[in-house]
Amino acid sequence: MSFLFGWMKNGVPATPEKIEAAAELAIPIVWLLGKTGAGKSSLIQTLTALSTIEVGNGYEPCTRTSRQFDYPADQPLLRFMDTRGLGEANYDPADDLAASAGHSQAILVLARIDDPVQGEVAEALAEVLAKDPSKQVLLLHTGADLITDEEALSRAKAANAEVFRLKTGRPLREVTVAMPPEKPDENTGIDEVIEHLEVMLPAAALLLARQNSQSAEQIAFDQIRTRVLTYATAAGATDALPLVGIASVPAVQIAMLYYLGTFYGVSWDRKVSTAFLGSMGVGVAARFSANFGIRQIAKLIPVYGQTVGAAAAGTISFATTYALGRAAAMFLHYRSRSKPLSSEKLQAVYREAFSRANHAKN
Repeated sequence: MSFLFGWMKNGVPATPEKIEAAAELAIPIVWLLGKTGAGKSSLIQTLTALSTIEVGNGYEPCTRTSRQFDYPADQPLLRFMDTRGLGEANYDPADDLAASAGHSQAILVLARIDDPVQGEVAEALAEVLAKDPSKQVLLLHTGADLITDEEALSRAKAANAEVFRLKTGRPLREVTVAMPPEKPDENTGIDEVIEHLEVMLPAAALLLARQNSQSAEQIAFDQIRTRVLTYATAAGATDALPLVGIASVPAVQIAMLYYLGTFYGVSWDRKVSTAFLGSMGVGVAARFSANFGIRQIAKLIPVYGQTVGAAAAGTISFATTYALGRAAAMFLHYRSRSKPLSSEKLQAVYREAFSRANHAKN
């Protein structure tokens, strides 16, 4: 590996333990708000393709009024937080906000389409937004399969949406969701939920994205996609800190490339490294180096660097690390099978992966 990114002379060792610890600090949270029976556990089950038993046994207490579900269980990259205290008088979201502090968040509000009494949920959401108005919210009208009349369905959705608009003072993005267990292949609205998450939480969307892999290369990458996301999350977490990212991000990326080489059975010798960097193109490497330096300088600017600059640095490092991992995986797959791979195809995969991982900020 010393041939790859040889400009890094005094790199910081990125052990698996350090990488997982860094990723843990930046696990995105999907905050679920809704009454009992609104379909929160069913939503998690549908998004993750886990069984009812796995979801039921996977919850852990989080705060006095909430519990959490980590996914995947053995190497968490996403946390669902289920708020249970909505029926209690004077619900105070302070503990829940503190439990999720420092993590990027999306709030999914679940309101059953056949239940017009949503006042307590709307009030809880209003409390959360009053304390942190930056939270991104998506309203899910669940149980859409329970009302077959289209006009009645439309009226019910409009009525529920109006309750939330009046309480929060703003209209919410909406998705209609049906999760009939007997029809798992039916268009249930889950794909639309994931599309919204792609804007709200790119890391979560990449983890939950439905895979229609057909080629051998895509199937192979699906086996390690979660691991690549772990490296990308760790890179984004460490690059949000001034100066730390200068050493940590390249170290994490080198560790990722080493892991990928081991997985595909290809050693990163001089010949392989040169071929990969050559296929990626001088322009990609130059733009990456230039942007990385600018991001580090931006983080040192008082106030700006500690907010906008740091956030941008973390987002870009997440996206570039994921895109690098996706491109390297394709390159190593073809290399291990002695098959030709055009630079154009490799660069297109890198650009597409970067765009998806950086979608929220574009």
